[in-house]
Amino acid sequence: MHYDMVPLGERLRYMQLFRLVTVLLLLVGRLVAPEIGQAPLGGVLLATGAYTLAFSLSEALWRFGGRRNLPLFGLMLLVDGVFLAYMGYATGGTLSPVRYLILVHLIVVTLLASYRTGLKMALWHSVLLFVVFHAQEAEFLDPIDRAYRSLPGTDYQRLSTYVAAFWLVALSTAAFSSINERELRRRRIDLESLAQIANALEKVHKPHAVASVLADGLADTFDFQRLVVLGEPKGEPTLLGHRGAESTAAIEPGIDQLVRTAWEKRETLLVKSIDQGPNPRLAKWLPDAKNLIVTPLLAEDRPIGVVVAEHSMRHGSRVEQRVVAMVSQFSAHAALALDNAWLLERVQEMAETDGLTGVANRRTFEVTLELEATRAFRNGDRLSLIMADIDHFKKLNDNHGHQTGDEVLRTVASALRNVSRDFDTVARYGGEEFAVILPNCSEEEAVAAAERLRMSVASAATVVPVTISLGVATYPVHASGGTNLVQAADEALYESKRGGRNRVTQSVRSLSDAFESPVSVAGTKSP
Repeated sequence: MHYDMVPLGERLRYMQLFRLVTVLLLLVGRLVAPEIGQAPLGGVLLATGAYTLAFSLSEALWRFGGRRNLPLFGLMLLVDGVFLAYMGYATGGTLSPVRYLILVHLIVVTLLASYRTGLKMALWHSVLLFVVFHAQEAEFLDPIDRAYRSLPGTDYQRLSTYVAAFWLVALSTAAFSSINERELRRRRIDLESLAQIANALEKVHKPHAVASVLADGLADTFDFQRLVVLGEPKGEPTLLGHRGAESTAAIEPGIDQLVRTAWEKRETLLVKSIDQGPNPRLAKWLPDAKNLIVTPLLAEDRPIGVVVAEHSMRHGSRVEQRVVAMVSQFSAHAALALDNAWLLERVQEMAETDGLTGVANRRTFEVTLELEATRAFRNGDRLSLIMADIDHFKKLNDNHGHQTGDEVLRTVASALRNVSRDFDTVARYGGEEFAVILPNCSEEEAVAAAERLRMSVASAATVVPVTISLGVATYPVHASGGTNLVQAADEALYESKRGGRNRVTQSVRSLSDAFESPVSVAGTKSP
């Protein structure tokens, strides 16, 4: 029995209502039309009373024990069959009106329990009908339907005809119930999967993680062989997540026709195959894909991505509307999570970067320097720091205006970033002063890096020619920690300025003699 579709307690209440109505109908019928059967009224009342007591007691036990008394549900179905068989015998045998109640009982059981239980009850009712019939023939029971023997056909023929019709109803009801149960089970599984993916999406905050959760959830729930999740935070969509796709394929920038169409229509598309001409990117990610579901990812009706999935269905079949609807619901949850992830990234970027220049801000510099100093201490590595200052920046602002000064700051920041390593941290330290953190970099390498920075700024296409002065310090040669490293590099920077600007100066601090005068190296005095 599939009691997980509807609560068992609710099923039991409906079943008890049916039993109560059955008892009332039988009693009223027996009292109003006593001629329909020849069984003594006392026997009928005794049987009815015993049956009423049985199902009332079963309800009390169920309320007390709950699911621990689950076998009681099946036992009472057997009792139902015995009671109806007796009442059929007592009210006319093979021509008793109770036979219609047996049919109704069968339909009710099939719908409230399951189609399997309905078939079992059909067999139980059939056995009881034949047992009662043959018991009368053998005179174990008084042949109570003798008054009807003048009607056409024999008792056995009437019974066989009724049982045949009975099984026709049983099989038809079971078939429809089976279809209904299967659909309910699918929907329950879909809803459980939707709840699981929604819960998983709440725990991830990176766009690629959101796309991976969506790809895995769709593939596992709907048996998609291959799929891709594309996202479009800025401009053209990129591959964020996939299952079974050619993710390493070289992809030209652009937007495929299928993606654009799904975005424009704001609805899921069903596509037989990918036309490589207008869809070169999808054709490379999903070569020779068939039976595609293309679902846009919409955030506040704004397209931010798309899911393209290959459905593994049989030849000639069609994608179920249920699948299309559930993919859309999965995608709606993921679109919201994806949009939130991008928003979080933008907020974090704003919190960590300087709004004017786009490089790390002072707070990010301090946190990064502390982390790198701790790592260098733990691993025994070198950590270098370059402090840089734009030469004569106040004069530049006075002569050309603050807008020109802002443009110079952006250009200098870009020049510093262009010649730094990917894992170096370029930051605006304050005003016209910049800092560059160089992990795992010796003092000689740091001086060479500083010289590259100086030359990059000097050759940059700024609105007015600018140069920078730089100071270099290295842990643990010139300082014992992050704070001392900043002091050592800053002292070297101001020595560069005192020495004529547009030059690199390496700190000569040491752990034993921190205040020795720095020496200018690799610099060129500005004119």
